[in-house]
Amino acid sequence: MPLFTSRKQEKKVKVTFSNGLLFVEKPDGKQQAFPLEWFPKLQNATDEERGDWVQTDKGIHFNQLDLDVEI
Repeated sequence: MPLFTSRKQEKKVKVTFSNGLLFVEKPDGKQQAFPLEWFPKLQNATDEERGDWVQTDKGIHFNQLDLDVEI
């Protein structure tokens, strides 16, 4: 039995950006919105940088930006 898996971690939240906001939708359908001005790194990030994230125990970690957003 393997001790770890090489499959990508399943993302249980949905992350989108629109109108200067970061939207996080949880599996239960509840949505949180955060103004991008709270996160200058995200506000100035490319689509590639915004798309490179993983879900953590406390929220979301944007890998290329080294930025954590707690949800």
